[in-house]
Formats: sequence, C-alpha cells, structure tokens
Amino acid sequence: MYPRLTVVAAGPACTIQDSGRFGYLRYGVTPSGPMDWMAHRMANRAVRNPPGGGCIEAGPGGIVLRADVAPVRLGLAAPGFAALRDGRPVPACGRVTLRPGETLAILPGAAGVWAYVAVAGGFGLAEALGSVSTSLRARLGPFGGRGLRAGDRLRCRQRASAHLPDAPLPALPAGPGVIRFVPGPQAEAVTAESLDEFCAAAYAVAPRSDRMAMRLTGPRLTHSAGHDIVSDGIAMGAIQVPGDGLPLVLMADRQPTGGYPKIGTVIRADLPALAQTRTGHRVRFAMTGVAAAVEALRAALLQVDALAATKDGPGGTAGKAEV
Repeated sequence: MYPRLTVVAAGPACTIQDSGRFGYLRYGVTPSGPMDWMAHRMANRAVRNPPGGGCIEAGPGGIVLRADVAPVRLGLAAPGFAALRDGRPVPACGRVTLRPGETLAILPGAAGVWAYVAVAGGFGLAEALGSVSTSLRARLGPFGGRGLRAGDRLRCRQRASAHLPDAPLPALPAGPGVIRFVPGPQAEAVTAESLDEFCAAAYAVAPRSDRMAMRLTGPRLTHSAGHDIVSDGIAMGAIQVPGDGLPLVLMADRQPTGGYPKIGTVIRADLPALAQTRTGHRVRFAMTGVAAAVEALRAALLQVDALAATKDGPGGTAGKAEV
C-alpha cells in the first residue's frame, strides 16, 4: 500500500501549490502557484521531483503532518521555520523520512512566511484545469479549492527510497538587501520625483498582505495624471499604485487584470525575498534592466538546484536548471 500524509493541524493559508495554472488568464482564472518559487523548487528537487510538482505550502502559522500506512520521504524548504519530527528538531531544509505514526511539525520561527513540504514521487491529487494549485478565491484545486485543515488525507505516489537518504541541505541564501524591479509599463503614471522617492525610501509590509498582494506602507506616490487606466493584464510582481498612492506588489493569487497604473515589475529572482518578508519589516526597491533580470533568474535557478543536490545519492541533479 502507498503511504499517506494526514494533516493533524494547519494554520491559515496552508494549501497545495504546484508551479501554477497557466493559459487561463483570458478566462479570468489566476495562475496561483507558490509565493516563494525558490523554496518550492528546492523542496521538490530535494526528493528528485519535477521542479514544479505539487507541494504543501504552509503559511505563517505552520502545519503538523502525520505519516500513515508506510514510510514517506519528504523534502523540506522552510527557511526561518522550526521543524520537529515527533518533537525532536530536524533540519528545516533537507530530506526527512517519516515512519507510520510519526509526525512532522513545521512551526513559526525567527523569520520567514512560507514553508514548503514535498513528498518523493508527488501527491496523488486530481488536477483542475491542468494544475493541482489551490486558488482560494476561485475555489479551484484539491479539497474543493479550500485550504488544508485537520483530518485531510494526502495520498503519496511512492514509498520512501533507500537510495535517497535523509540529509540536511544548505539553507537558501538570504534575499538581496534591495528588491529589484524593471520599470513599466506605466512608470510615467507617477511623477519622476515620486519614482525617485520610491527607490530611495523604505517601505514596510502591511498587515493586510496575503497571497494576492504584498501591501506596503511608506511615502505615498503622486500620480502624474490620475490613477485610472484602461484595464490590462497583470504579471506576478507588478507594482500597482492605486488612488491612495500606497504601492502594492501583486503576487500569486493576483487578479488577472487591473485598472490602476503599474510602475514596474519585481524581477522573478527577487520575488522570494519579498514574499518571505514578514509584516512590519521593511524593504527597499531599485530599478534594473531586462538583461540583468534574466541573468539573475538564470543564476537563481542554478543555485537552487545545486543546493538541493548537495547531498544526493547516485544520479543527483546538480548542474541542471530545468524550468
């Protein structure tokens, strides 16, 4: 029989996320997917899953899981969290085996907002529109599109393999001191002075931040000619400036279109650092170019895969940077 993970306890915002649900924005369906794509990828790579496979994404309150039926090997990427197997500490980044009846607790620690748990071989979950990602607003995904809660059972596709031993893995590197963004498509919608101030000031993450948007508090930006535009598409990381002048960064569960100007887009390599910034903590922003953004992403992909393969058994994945 195949192993199973049972949710013993789950804080708010615990869901299943794969790389996302793509190709449906035209129909008003948001992609969803992980808030921190680097940690999500590392959890999968740690157990040799495809990089975009379905994982448990645990929010700030953490999650407690129990193995049932047979042993299961997990890949953990929970930077800043505490991880306990049957009450004893284990690495928050690494591979961990649970035997039937054993529990894994991912608990809030000194830092971090999002933690990821992958299972070797993946979860046996039904797809909705080609993805197992959960969209809470659209009610799409496993368990009727709701968050995970106590009593939920997740079937695992394979037993723990002796060829992939338990091992701690190097922690993901701390994010950049400054969050980089590419200006546009409506950078001219705020005054040049406001754009300069946005890059010079520090902004705090507001309490209302969630999987839809990172809301910021700090200097208000001044629109050059009003705050309404013809609605257009929104990419993950888009920096939108609504009527109150307080910028927000749209994230995994963003709306497909929006009618406020977008002064830039956070580069993909820096989105994880932003997503893992806790409420009340401050971030700074700096402009960069497309070429630098592409190079930063390439370096991030190689770095994550190399870290995940550090203590692989035969046939490790170091050096590969598949998307």
